Amino acid sequence: MRDSATAPVELPAVAFIDLQAQRARIGARMEAAINRVLAHGGFIMGPEVAEVERRLAVHCGAKHVIACSSGTTALVMALMAQDVGRGDAVFVPSFTFTATAEVPALVGATPVFVDVLPDTFNLDPASLERAIAVAKHAGLRPACVIPVDLFGQPADFDAIKTVADAHGLWILDDAAQSYGARYKDRALGTCADITTTSFYPSKPLGCYGDGGAVFTDDDDLAKRLTQVRVHGQARDRNENVRLGLTARFDTIQAAVLLEKLSIFDAECAERRAVAARYTAGLQDVVKTPLVRSDCTSVWAQYTITSARRDRIAAALQAEHIPTTIHYLKPIHTQAPYRGYPVVTGGLPVTEQLAQEVLSLPMHPYLTTEMQERIIAAVRRALA
Repeated sequence: MRDSATAPVELPAVAFIDLQAQRARIGARMEAAINRVLAHGGFIMGPEVAEVERRLAVHCGAKHVIACSSGTTALVMALMAQDVGRGDAVFVPSFTFTATAEVPALVGATPVFVDVLPDTFNLDPASLERAIAVAKHAGLRPACVIPVDLFGQPADFDAIKTVADAHGLWILDDAAQSYGARYKDRALGTCADITTTSFYPSKPLGCYGDGGAVFTDDDDLAKRLTQVRVHGQARDRNENVRLGLTARFDTIQAAVLLEKLSIFDAECAERRAVAARYTAGLQDVVKTPLVRSDCTSVWAQYTITSARRDRIAAALQAEHIPTTIHYLKPIHTQAPYRGYPVVTGGLPVTEQLAQEVLSLPMHPYLTTEMQERIIAAVRRALA
């Protein structure tokens, strides 16, 4: 029989994203909110949907918020409302989740892949300029650019707008990972012609299923987006004025989101503290993420960069610490997208990052003790 004094200590599990800790904080309130929906029975586009739209508009300063069924749907709605389609070029980064490039292809447009910056991982304005030339040479109409605020930090909207304005592009901000962040003195939701976000459960502001929203200050555009959301309807289901989708938002998800929004700013501050502890403990052994001095991040991910990425991941796995790679295979290298145009000179930064990035556990409830364990494990892996 093993002597209990020599038995190994069982360390608590590390959660990559800890929704249960959040539930312990506001679970009773969320259950009460769900029960109110069950009582009134308006399960699709009920009163909580209008309220969450109003609260989000107040929170970020956008004039119009149109809640919908997912972040991907929000992007599709934006392109449909702007009549983007065949013959149009839509400029997208390849170092992101596939939805960003998927949506222009779904509406019949052509995604054109642009490289990203090595420090912020966000779209490179100089690469965008070159990609526009590629699109024009291919006989495409440059229509739209979709910068992604990767891992929670805003793209460089002023630099992107300079290029976009010179070529007649409008800007669709993919803020799926970044709602709550600020670019200079502006909240995301107000930095582009249209902004979209996702409320997938793992996002900084997430519900308990799929959900998303579209933000704009343009009255006519908001009207078109509302029409697209429900089959192109105008006044009622008997009048359809454009092509549309089934993109309505579930009321129960809106109820959950309202409760989460009440603690969201506090959680963002807690995420910033977690990120600061990581940076202090790791900046001398790996490349830690850079946040521009004129921006804030909501830290959807804390992503380090190291040529010894695989060694770190294996070592942490051996210590029961989860990690993930965002993104292992750039979109332009994957089968459905290999035939679409790529910026002149290729995407060297994107391809290098795919070999080196590693995301560590990140959520507002990551304790100092748990972080010290993670930091120590990374440092041991590189010793």
